[in-house]
Amino acid sequence: MAREERAVKAPKALRSLEQEAFLSVQRTADLLARGAEEAVKPLGLSGTQYNVLRILRGAGPDGLCCREAAERMLTRDPDITRLLDRLERRGLVVRARASADRRVITVRITPEGLRILAKLDKPVAECHRRQLGHLGQRPLKRLIELLNSTRVTSR
Repeated sequence: MAREERAVKAPKALRSLEQEAFLSVQRTADLLARGAEEAVKPLGLSGTQYNVLRILRGAGPDGLCCREAAERMLTRDPDITRLLDRLERRGLVVRARASADRRVITVRITPEGLRILAKLDKPVAECHRRQLGHLGQRPLKRLIELLNSTRVTSR
């Protein structure tokens, strides 16, 4: 039995079914996230940086204000400013103050950021296929439904 599995196993009598499901989701999410991190690592990105670039690519040329980008992230990063600083230093994003309201800062992905994402599209898709493709279409759709339902009722 793997060391990490031994560390999270508690006597079954002490766990509810809900608790067991929660722990299983947490362990699985960690495993999947680590695999995705490995897919983006060759181009010098963390999973969080990749996520921000992916969000900004989806936002299009108008970009997003920093708050909106932070709200769309998969995991909350309390220091979005530093995260964007690192991406900006690499030339992957640009930030600009809005002329109408100088408090609003809009962030956009650069052509270099788009180039990096294009290089990662195939490896990331292959990673997801390796991680989840064995489940098949119907079980994957059901899993998505169950997870969506959990998020809606857990807010």
